[in-house]
Amino acid sequence: MIGPLAWSEAGKVQGLHVDPQKGEVTISNGDPKVAVDQLVAQYERLFGRASHEVCREAVASLIVSLPRAEVPVSLLS
Repeated sequence: MIGPLAWSEAGKVQGLHVDPQKGEVTISNGDPKVAVDQLVAQYERLFGRASHEVCREAVASLIVSLPRAEVPVSLLS
């Protein structure tokens, strides 16, 4: 997900720190898996179910090497 609205929505997720100028999102506290799940849910509320699939596809190559237990539930296929 990209664009000003996506950055704004990411900023609403507790535990995420968003810096759109640097193109960075960091998790400042809490469980990273929970933060990612909340971010995916936030995008889905705003953009619809298709955004959930876009999120999953966007990280597919990044999570392929992670143990299943470390992958946020929202990104499992």
